Parts: sequence; structure tokens; C-alpha cells
Amino acid sequence: MNLADTFSDRLLGWWDEHGRQDLPWQHPRTPYRVWISEIMLQQTQVGTVIPYFLRWMERFPDINELAQAPLDEVLAHWAGLGYYARARNLHRAALACMAEHGGTLPKAADDLAQLPGIGRSTANAIVSQSTGKPAAVLDGNVRRVLARHAMVGGWTGSAAVQKALWREAETRLPAERGADYTQAIMDLGALLCTRSDPDCAHCPVRSDCQARLAAQVAHYPAAKPKTKVRDRPVFMLVLQDRQQRVLLQKRPPAGIWGGLWSLPEAASLADLEQQSGLTLADCIYLPPREHRLSHQRLLIQPVRARKLQARQVKSLPEHCWVTLKQEASLAVPKPVADLLRELGSL
Repeated sequence: MNLADTFSDRLLGWWDEHGRQDLPWQHPRTPYRVWISEIMLQQTQVGTVIPYFLRWMERFPDINELAQAPLDEVLAHWAGLGYYARARNLHRAALACMAEHGGTLPKAADDLAQLPGIGRSTANAIVSQSTGKPAAVLDGNVRRVLARHAMVGGWTGSAAVQKALWREAETRLPAERGADYTQAIMDLGALLCTRSDPDCAHCPVRSDCQARLAAQVAHYPAAKPKTKVRDRPVFMLVLQDRQQRVLLQKRPPAGIWGGLWSLPEAASLADLEQQSGLTLADCIYLPPREHRLSHQRLLIQPVRARKLQARQVKSLPEHCWVTLKQEASLAVPKPVADLLRELGSL
């Protein structure tokens, strides 16, 4: 038997007994449901995704409902999952499907990969899980499994390493049960072949795992090269009117928290004064907080202006006054949402 047969047979045998077979997007495995789950699962763990997926499907059960919904509502249903470009791309892709593909996802992986936010791995995952046809995938979990099993050195995000991993992924594909195999290899990485403390003793493919045989599992895959994380001070204005409504401003569509509703912000108190038209010399400084992003750490200093100054605010572009209850229905960045929830006890 060749590597594909032995690897996939052992993996599928393990998955039949120990794999995750009751995930909500598996029942049924439609292209749309698989697509939404795959995008949500990028950078996010299954346990976190499940309640978001269920709420999403209740509101946006198909591409037509997603395309017709305002982007604000789409972002509100995504709020808390982070990496908001994923939600914007889902909406853009749904609009493209309505305009160019008759309101359905394309069937071919190459066509799927042309849609916003869908790359080669995600396109193959949609095809394999919705049709059962074997197709190689290369998400973070799969990269780790293959880097260890084939002992592929280097950071898995580099082009050269990914090229090698694609070859290994395709070499191990079974002739059938594509949907189950895709889930199985992702489960192997999530449940056993974890980043730290992998459970090699129970791994179904341990007998020919090259990194295990060389006692080098901890060294594969190589760590991502460190990127310098810079600190960025952010002054956020907390302003309530006499009805206890909070002033929010819509962020630009691109960049951090693109398209979300947030508190007016600036890099300094002076800039915040100029932007808001308020004199903030005697404002109340609320407890500072930090929020870590992939490339920077936000050092957030909330400042609370006096209520009587609310009428002095300049006409900010795309702003609104909302109650704390109304805020819950908007797409608001997590650190801002946390701060607003604390306002009830201030």
C-alpha cells in the first residue's frame, strides 16, 4: 500500500472512533454552511465559533439573506470574533455570488478561490466537505500535522514551506471519503497533534511520523519569526447626553476595526479635544486598559467628558447617540463593548 492509503486509512479509522462528528456545520454539510464555518474557524477555536455559527445561521440561513443584509448588521453578528475583514469579505462574496453565480457558491475550487476571503485551502475545504470529493487542505492544524509527519522544516507561513506542505497534503489524500478525511486531519491537529504537549502516544499515524522517530516533535513546525509589536496610545472619548446615551462614531471601512462603531478616538488628548470640540482639561480619566492586536498593542485611555458638554460636540462624520441596550445590536470592538458595559456601574 502507498502512503496515501496507509496514512488515510489509519487517520479515518481513528476519526471514526474519536473524531468530531456532531459539529453544527456537519448537519447538513451544505456548501454555504461549510463556507461560513471555515471562515469563522480561521484564527478562532471551535468552541468559540459554535454559538456564533448558530446565531449566524438563524439570521443569515443562505447567501440571499446574507447579501441582502446591511453590512452593519453582518458586522454586528460577527462582533467578538475579531479579524473583521473576514465578515466584510463574506458579505462581499455573497454579493458577488448573487451578481455573478446565480445566488449560489461556485462548484469548482478554482472559481471559489476567486471570491473575496476564500483562498486555495478554504476553497478545497468547501468542495471536499460539501461533496465528499477528496481535496487537499492546509489550515493551521493541518500544516502542523504535515510538518511533523514529513519533517518539513521552516515556518509554515513561508511560500517555500507551504509549497512543500501542499505536496505532502496531496500525497496523503484518499481515493474517497473526502469530507471525513478533511475533518479528520483537521481534528488530528486540534485534538492530538497540538502546538504544545502533543499526544503522540495516541496518534494514529505515529509509526511513520518522521519528527517523532527523530525525537524532534517539539522543533516542528518552526516558530513564526517574531515581529516587533509597537505600542500605540489611544485616547477614547466617553460622552453621554442627558438621556444617558453614548456617542459612537463609525470607523473607516479599511484598517483596524474597519466599519465598526466605536468611541471617538485620537492619539492624544489635544487631538481628541480638537476632534470633539470639547475642553477636556477637567475630564474624568477612567481606568486605562490594553488591547493586543497582531502587530500592535493599544494603550487605551478612556476619558469621560462632563454631560453638560454634550451639546457642544462638533458634527462628527457618521456618528450617532445610542443607549447601552442599543449598543448591543451594533458591531462594536470588544474592548469598547467591555468599556460600555462598565458604564452602567459608573
